[in-house]
Amino acid sequence: MDFDFSRKIPIGVQSFEVMRNDKFLYVDKTPFLFKLAHSNRVYFLSRPRRFGKSLFLSTLKAYFLGQKELFTGLYIEKAEEKRAEIEKSAAWVEYPVFYLDFNTKYYKDQEALLTIINLHLDDWEKIYSLTKTSGSIEDRFKSIISALYEKTGRQVVILVDEYDKPLLQTMGVNEALNEEYRNTLKAFYSVIKTCDQYIRFAFLTGVTKFSKVSIFSDLNNLQDISMLNNYAEICGLTQNEIENTFKPEIERLANNSKNSYDKMLEELKKRYDGYKFSVSGESVYNPFSILNTLNSGELKNYWFATGTPTFLVNYLKDAYYNVPELDGGVEINEAGIDLYRADAKDPLPILFQSGYLTIKEYLEEANIYRLGFPNDEVRYGFLENLVPAYSSLRPYETASSVWEFTKDIRAGNIDGFMERMQAIIAGVPYDNLPKDRLKLREQNYQTAVYLIFKLMGQFVQTEIHCARGRADCIVHTKDSIYIFEFKLMSVGTAEDAIAQIKEKGYAGQFKAEGKKIILIGSSFDEEERTIGEWKTESLE
Repeated sequence: MDFDFSRKIPIGVQSFEVMRNDKFLYVDKTPFLFKLAHSNRVYFLSRPRRFGKSLFLSTLKAYFLGQKELFTGLYIEKAEEKRAEIEKSAAWVEYPVFYLDFNTKYYKDQEALLTIINLHLDDWEKIYSLTKTSGSIEDRFKSIISALYEKTGRQVVILVDEYDKPLLQTMGVNEALNEEYRNTLKAFYSVIKTCDQYIRFAFLTGVTKFSKVSIFSDLNNLQDISMLNNYAEICGLTQNEIENTFKPEIERLANNSKNSYDKMLEELKKRYDGYKFSVSGESVYNPFSILNTLNSGELKNYWFATGTPTFLVNYLKDAYYNVPELDGGVEINEAGIDLYRADAKDPLPILFQSGYLTIKEYLEEANIYRLGFPNDEVRYGFLENLVPAYSSLRPYETASSVWEFTKDIRAGNIDGFMERMQAIIAGVPYDNLPKDRLKLREQNYQTAVYLIFKLMGQFVQTEIHCARGRADCIVHTKDSIYIFEFKLMSVGTAEDAIAQIKEKGYAGQFKAEGKKIILIGSSFDEEERTIGEWKTESLE
């Protein structure tokens, strides 16, 4: 299929003005904008990185600057004219707009934060020809807002992009500086409340949500729309939006991979869809991943490649978190999701807010959310990042090692498979846990086994069942089914593990498939901290 140069996919385009003037393909999100602009006045939205927050803020900026020409053909064009007619007021009113972008700075000390805020304040004074102010950032902010209102007779619009970037950069790295940043930002944002009468509209975005003890605790006029059903699809792309806007690109992708159109839709959904931000809201695709895929014509892990959550991996390890639960087994209430601080005791809120986990189900009776990975891109990307923390593998070795495991199992090379597993488990970092907490050390070994088998699921069908003191894994290949049972040596031998597979009847459900069934029993040697022995037996 020939490439159509008139169809421009907006990779990394964060300016609405560029989007429209350069005629990029645009999914119309202006119904959300119109509803926000004419409902409440001060909002907060939390979404993961690379999810379209900056573009939405830029769209708000264009609207409040009265740039009518950029909205030709979009929903808001007619809606704004109709509103003005009904209210008997002017349409496309121009307001003074303060756009504060925290994306552009590396936050290494207290001065870094003060510098970027003061630079923005300086710019606003120049743009609107205001008298130069001095003093604290909150005092300057307050003076500029009130001076501008007095000068123009119009309320101001405040747009803040990634309010929490300074906090995320210092979280888990420099807690003292993180605390300083929180105090600085708390004082700065309190101006939005104290200058309420001068503000027409304010919209703040970030990755992490605020709670009652965070920097927005005094800002009780702020409406958090992050988990409201009405705004679930404000960022990200729905299935209908993908199919209606990018059908030619999906067809090209299907041709490239020799798939049917419907099969391609299934594959895209499995890889990139699945983010849910409210109980009954529609699931959405990560726009960064799906747009890169449609642009390049290749299915790859685009979003995960843009950042590795190192501190989250460390938190999970330090907390001895049961990693298999991340894949659909996490249960948490709304208060837990809203927590701002991430720490080794509770990494789950930040995993949800940053997009590694999403809502899978809401248990209404218990008022509990069940969370899990949104899609395969995040599932395999995140688990791959965990492997080095639980094994001897280094980050760049994980993918090739998983592929070697897959090749061994496809070839029926059980000894090669187990020897490789033995070497990796032997590298599980040693810890000095007391004897009464050895179960936690054993959990590390089981996590390493779980991760290898789960990552093999990209290439062969795997099932993993983990329980205290044992782990069993099942791998389906074209002509064989392998059933693994891992036992602690203190509990039983490799022969006992095979006996358990038979006693529990694990193989019975597969006999009708007509495939060869191979049982592999193995033991963990707690003293040597690795796989001890293994036995193999074929079922006739």
